[in-house]
Amino acid sequence: MRVDHFAYQQATRVAGFGLLFQLAIGLTLMLYGIIGRDTTMTIGALYALTGILVWISLIVVFHQHRLERLETLEESELRDARPEASIFNTSRDESGLASRRLRQMYRWMLPIASLLVAGILILLSVMTFLWFGRLEDPENIANLQSQFSVGTSAGWQIAICLGFAVVAFILSRFVAGMSKQAEWQNLRGGAGFMVGNALVCLAIAVGIVFTLFEKTGAMRIVSHGILIFMLAVAGEILLNFVLNLYRPRRAGETPRPAFDSRILSLLAAPDSIVRSINEAVNYQFGFDITSSWGYQLLLRSVAWLIVFAVVALLLLSTIVVVEPNQQGVRLRFGQVVGDVRQGEVVFKLPWPFETVETYDVGRLRDLPLGPVEDFYPDINLWSRESTVPQRRSFLVAAPAMSERVRRAVEGMDRANQVGNQPDADGAESSANSSSTDFRDSLGSRFALIDADIILRWRVKSGKLIDFLQFSSDTFRTRSQLDMREQALQSVALREVSQFLARQSLNDVLSPKGRSLLTRLQEQVQDEFDAMGTGVEVVSLVIPWLRPAGESAASYEDMSIELENARKIIEEAKRSVAVTMGALVGDSKRADLVVGLITKLQEIEDEQGIDSNEARVMRAEIEQLLIEGRAQAASLISQARARRWEIITDAQETASEVLGQSAAFHAAPELYRQRMIMDVLATTLNSVRMKYILGPSPERVDMNIQMREPDVGFNLEENIQRKQGG
Repeated sequence: MRVDHFAYQQATRVAGFGLLFQLAIGLTLMLYGIIGRDTTMTIGALYALTGILVWISLIVVFHQHRLERLETLEESELRDARPEASIFNTSRDESGLASRRLRQMYRWMLPIASLLVAGILILLSVMTFLWFGRLEDPENIANLQSQFSVGTSAGWQIAICLGFAVVAFILSRFVAGMSKQAEWQNLRGGAGFMVGNALVCLAIAVGIVFTLFEKTGAMRIVSHGILIFMLAVAGEILLNFVLNLYRPRRAGETPRPAFDSRILSLLAAPDSIVRSINEAVNYQFGFDITSSWGYQLLLRSVAWLIVFAVVALLLLSTIVVVEPNQQGVRLRFGQVVGDVRQGEVVFKLPWPFETVETYDVGRLRDLPLGPVEDFYPDINLWSRESTVPQRRSFLVAAPAMSERVRRAVEGMDRANQVGNQPDADGAESSANSSSTDFRDSLGSRFALIDADIILRWRVKSGKLIDFLQFSSDTFRTRSQLDMREQALQSVALREVSQFLARQSLNDVLSPKGRSLLTRLQEQVQDEFDAMGTGVEVVSLVIPWLRPAGESAASYEDMSIELENARKIIEEAKRSVAVTMGALVGDSKRADLVVGLITKLQEIEDEQGIDSNEARVMRAEIEQLLIEGRAQAASLISQARARRWEIITDAQETASEVLGQSAAFHAAPELYRQRMIMDVLATTLNSVRMKYILGPSPERVDMNIQMREPDVGFNLEENIQRKQGG
């Protein structure tokens, strides 16, 4: 090919056409993405609009090549016309202004343009990824002005994207063919970006086709794929830039710009890939196998083989085997067709018109209601450090506080308020009062617990269609749960939170009576049935349960103190039971007696001690004490016996006195003297020294013998005899 300014003028025209088509692709995708509210097409427009800078650089470079060729032509004509002029005998490097500018473009402009293209691609990709990250954060969803959306005109979108993909690929093939000429080799960079446009548009069209089958998650995957593709292109540009710095340069060689992608250039010229494969096959076998009749027959029949394989795959896709432990349904363009199938062969239309979704309905699945640990020890120690950085806390009702503890807490609060001296405005006092009111309103009503709850579920028998219609199985970005599992998790969390909020802290940590998990499971199951989820809750497991935060250790101390207090109370009750059992007979009888005694005191205060009601009440109390057969009954019996003894003695004395009254009346003086003598005889019998007081001796003749009674055994007399004898 003749290399003159017309050749570079042709290259400039082609680059200009590539610029216009690149601009048309970028603006069309951008406008349709904004107006039609399609996020993926907007992201694809970012790559297409970045390629405008590549085509502008190529236009400038080829135009400068054209000027350089014209300058060279003028110099040669002047040199031929005036060979004696010394000014035209100088070297071309010293006199060619266009050639110097061309060298400066290859040295500065193209590398800067390459770095600028790579920087724009990286910046746009990173910003879009950050936008996706904020989109997944529930706290920032309300602050975002736009959300990820999919266009509603799928037909127009597919037509536009496929049309651009076909035209872009044809144009890239045309430009790649021109770049085989050494003078036009820089067009490979534009051909690479043009085939990139074809790949982006084709990916968007494939994603839109998936949306026709209600697979909207495919558009998110395509969007992320385009961003990764942009980062890959930018990475290759940076790598080419670094390699160009250290690549040796030969004289007369046209430098290859960094934005000239080697990988995209291969896609723009696929025949070179086939040629490279043929050469590799020949090299491996050691002879020219690609020229043999078998290889040529394979190449001629490869299209029919591909058609046969596609037809076979389509025919195979019409038969689906549903296992006995599975259930399946036919889906036609995402809509359920027919009944639920189980343990049979299902015939359907070929893919993609109909598909069969099978589910292992008997398999148990675990759904954690929050972050959980990978391993739990056999003994759950509250003081053990957790490996979960942010464990979910649940709100429960605070335990009932005894009146004594409440008074103690109020006394501590008053002491703290007295210790804090308020300023002149009383700001500190008001702050303390407000904090106390807030604590009284919340701290006395609610408490927090840390709990790891795992929901074990499976598809309910005969409810597969309800299960499929409840939600979709698409995955959100950076989420390990699909949309259906996230919905089940949200419903279960709501029911668990509401149930625990109605339970006291003691009932949750130490449930009594019916199992806490059983009641919680029934409530979650009832809500699932009401919402038509088609899910059966098999069980709820709580492998981790303790008071929230750092209060677990203090709660252990409080539990120990509560047990000690309970021990003291039980010992006091036992002592009361033993004492009342010893006194009255049993504690219930003691309570009854105490109540009657209290009532007796009220009657005595109102009506007097000797009133009839008081006497009746005392008799009733006495009868209860006697029936108890305890110490009180014994004391009453002893008192009764003593009373009868006193009465009997009194009656005996009275009878004796009444019996001697006749003798007294017959001879009063003689009776008196006889009684005196009986007293003296009784008294003087035990007295050693005796005095007789009586009448004058002249009147009385007394015969007295002073004798001591003979003791049967006198120890002193026996000792004296032994010592004397």
